[in-house]
This record gives sequence, C-alpha cells and structure tokens, in this order.
Amino acid sequence: MTATDTDTQLNDLRGILGPEYVKTGADAAPWSHDWPGHAHWTPLAVVRPANTREVAKVVQWANRTGTAIVPVSGNTGLVEGSTAEGAVMVSLDRMSAIREVRPEARVAIVEAGAILSNIHAAADAHDLIFPLTFGARGSAMIGGALSTNAGGSNVVRYGNTRHLCLGVEAVLPTGEIIDLMSELHKDNSGYDLRDLLIGAEGTLGIITAAVLKLHPKPMAYATAMVAAPSLNDALTLLNTLQRETGGAVEAFEFMPRIFMEAYLERYPEARAPFDQMHEVNILVEVGALSPRDATPGDDGRVPVTGHLEDVLGRLFEEGAILDAAVAQSDTQRQEMWARRETSAEVARLRQPLIDNDIAVPLDQIQTLLEQIVRKSQAIDPDLIPMCVAHLGDGNLHFAGWPSTDDPDTLKQIKEMVDDTAIALGGSFSAEHGVGLTKKPAMARHKNPVALQAMRAIKQALDPKGIMNPGKVLPEG
Repeated sequence: MTATDTDTQLNDLRGILGPEYVKTGADAAPWSHDWPGHAHWTPLAVVRPANTREVAKVVQWANRTGTAIVPVSGNTGLVEGSTAEGAVMVSLDRMSAIREVRPEARVAIVEAGAILSNIHAAADAHDLIFPLTFGARGSAMIGGALSTNAGGSNVVRYGNTRHLCLGVEAVLPTGEIIDLMSELHKDNSGYDLRDLLIGAEGTLGIITAAVLKLHPKPMAYATAMVAAPSLNDALTLLNTLQRETGGAVEAFEFMPRIFMEAYLERYPEARAPFDQMHEVNILVEVGALSPRDATPGDDGRVPVTGHLEDVLGRLFEEGAILDAAVAQSDTQRQEMWARRETSAEVARLRQPLIDNDIAVPLDQIQTLLEQIVRKSQAIDPDLIPMCVAHLGDGNLHFAGWPSTDDPDTLKQIKEMVDDTAIALGGSFSAEHGVGLTKKPAMARHKNPVALQAMRAIKQALDPKGIMNPGKVLPEG
C-alpha cells in the first residue's frame, strides 16, 4: 500500500467519524499490544465510533474497500485475539452507556463498551447482581466478554457469559445492523444467531449492545478457605456443599501449595491461608438469598456462615478435610479473594511462562493435573508447575515456569497439555477463546466436520474475510 493510499483511507475514516476519533501513530499506542505484552502491532488506525450507526458506516467502508477490521474492547484478552497489523481497529470505548436497568424484569440494557465493574455497580443500586466477574473487571468491557464467552469465578452457579445474555445488537461484516435485542427467556423462532455471535471473537461481526440477565443480590456471603486431602476429595466437598446449601455455592476455586508459596513471594505482606501449608487449597463461597439465611441471630451469628462452619466442622471431624478458615468479616473475605484474583500477576512472577486454559469433566481434574505435571517434568525436569482452577466447572489454568526458553520445548509442553485434556474428554480452550495462539490446537483437535461448518458460516457472513481476519479458524 502506498502512502497516498493510506492517506486516502485515513481521510475516509476521518470523514466518517471526525479527525479526533481516528488515532494513528503514537496516539494508537494504547491499542497496539496485548495485555500480557507478548504481541505488538501497528494498526492502520484506531477508530472510536460513538454509536452503532457509526460502527456500521466504518464497516460498510471496510467492506467496500476490502480493509481488515479488528474490534477491540478492554484489550484484556490472553490469546492474541486483537492483533491488528495494518488493520483498522474499532474501539468501542466511547460506547459505554448502561442504557437502562429494569429491576422487575431483572435485565440491564448496555452498550458493548460498558466496563464490567460499572455494570456491577448499576445492578447493585437495585440490589441485583450481574454475576460475571474476574480479575480484569475494572477494565474489561462487556463486548469483549460476550465475544469470548468469558467465564470467571461464578460459573458454577450462574454459567458463562452466554448464559447471562438474552439479546445482542451487532454490525455484520457487510455493515448491516442486526437487531437481536430480545428480552425474552423463551424464543424458538429459528436459528439462534445471538449464540452464534457470542463466542465468535469478532470474526462474524461486532457486538454493539446487549440485554443482560441480572440476578438477586445475595443478602449474605459465607466464604472460607478449605484444605482438602486431594482434588478428588475437593470434588466430594463441592457435591456435599451443593447438597447442604441447596445449590448455593457461587465459587469453588483451587490453589495448590506452589501457587500459595508464589503468592506470598509476590505479596510478602499477605498472610498464608493456614498455619501450615497444604497441597490442595480451596476458596469456597456460598451466597444466601433469603432473610432466613442472612439475618443474624440473637448471638450475632449469620445463619449461612454458621451453617458453613457447622458443615466444615463435621467434615473435619470425619477427616474429609484437613483444615478450614471461615471469613468473619468482609475484610477477611476480600483477603481470601485477593489470593485468587491476583493469579495472573503471580504467574508472571517469573519468565518464561507456559500458560494453558483447559477444561475436563469434573471427575477428571485430579487425573489431568497429575498427568500433565508428570509429563511436563519428563520434558523439562526442572519445570515448576503453577496452576489455579475454577474447580467447580472443571476449568484448569495450568501454568509452568520452565527452565528454558527454547521454543521447541515450550511448544512440546503446551501441546502435551492440550493433548492430555482432549484424551480425558476435555477442551484445549475453556474460557479465554482461541484468537491466534490456539489456532494450532484448533487444527489438531477440533472435529473436521465442525471446522468445515464454521468455515462455511464465516464465508457466508464475511465473504471478503475482513472481520478480525486470521483469528480462530485454522486455514483449510
């Protein structure tokens, strides 16, 4: 492309949006790298539309000129899904409105650039919650969460992002606006195009708005750290707590001893969860919705907390758990959550770093972890295995600190981890998406007929291949 061609393109975009909303050069730097810092690129421009109509005009121009378009929200992704060398990045950061919260219907209507923590605050004002939560909630935007079908810590009770969305609005690769902003819980009127766009990572269109499902805000939380003899014992603990609480377990997070030691190294002012270290540490949280479970008794004891203490006490006496500490204040609860929510920073305590996002059926988690630790150390005997897991939904974030940065060795370990998860009936991608980094795994593991169907859908909706090109789908 010549300088004259580039100038023409930029002038076109400035004419659509105004010069101040077309960023180039140093002004585009905040959008020119991914969060981990692994990928860097130089976009043709970053455009910042104010509404869906402006998004549509930009995409119509891109479709007409054959220009690659890469949508970007909070840019907190981990799979290089927003790399955009020479492309036009469409930032949704100006489209951040929470248009409406309707507490009786328990829905929120939001624009794609709404930051997750702001949605939380808007729901909280009505004693409701939008339960999607993870460490980057202060900068992640709902459009990105929808595009990757993000998971987080509360999937065990509320499901992934897909389960928390009733409807979407999007701009298709042709520049046409598709209005799927349904507020219905039941609608069997043809193909579910909403679910097709959710999780597509911007390859089929740009989500610009959504109808989100809200839930009652728990009136009280009971939160605890529990040490279990093994991961299989932790799964028994989860099933016991689900039965004892009527399915009120909101989070069930695993952190091994190695992670705890690294956490204390990274944050030396922090406290260990127990007086002695244990191999299997679980963060469990139960949410109480009824006054019966949340109203303190005459002794000041909150029933849901007391019940959790009683259950854990009984399990300790039976030898089913090794130790437990139940939070007695919100400060103690936040201290427990800090251990889990800083996992990304803890993992990056050392380099190089191997990081996998895999999932298996719940009863295969212990087998999975044992096998990948053994196999990874057979490849690199000095590798230090680091991991955390959303244990309640079978999602393991296996990380490792290898003793070498040799690319072939790192690739061998990552492929082994994916292969092991697949062999146990799992997936190589649980909640982070595919982007660029997991395309080789898609080629190796995804059902060929499924890939053929995906390519057909991509071709039908985006025949010019302009929408987040090169992501998700391996070359056929």
